[in-house]
Amino acid sequence: MEKLILGLDPGLAILGFGAIVSKSDTLDCHQTSQTTVNMVDFGIISTPAKQEMGQRLCTLHDDLHTLLTEIKPDLVAIEKLFFYRMANTILVAQARGVLMLVLAQHKLPYVEFTPAQIKQALTGYGNAEKYDVQEAVARELNLDEIPKPDDAADALAVALTALFQI
Repeated sequence: MEKLILGLDPGLAILGFGAIVSKSDTLDCHQTSQTTVNMVDFGIISTPAKQEMGQRLCTLHDDLHTLLTEIKPDLVAIEKLFFYRMANTILVAQARGVLMLVLAQHKLPYVEFTPAQIKQALTGYGNAEKYDVQEAVARELNLDEIPKPDDAADALAVALTALFQI
């Protein structure tokens, strides 16, 4: 059985994405199975800071539609909004609104995780440092190096969290 999970790290300036596929194979007649996880793709969708807000949201909308059409995920995992600066939080919330709209238009199921839940799932410690989470992503996906930029590595962490939780 194969399951494709798309992780998203929402943002207005930079939205990270990371897709993984998990495959379960039955090894014998006693229903013993082996699961492998591989990275499919990762990257970012970016919008220029000098661009008008409506146009930035349109870019996110259009690029998310393209991404979902190309990747065709079975499940989408999203990092929940983290409040740290009110002005930035409002911008991210607007981007999340577009993201949620596009998921609804594609009729895709989604799950959400807080930053602490993601850290806990990947490192066993809810207050882990960002670098520790990124190292765990590289280790879990058998990558030679940590994916760059950080937003894409974060999105892969969200996707892995969903895999570990389902």
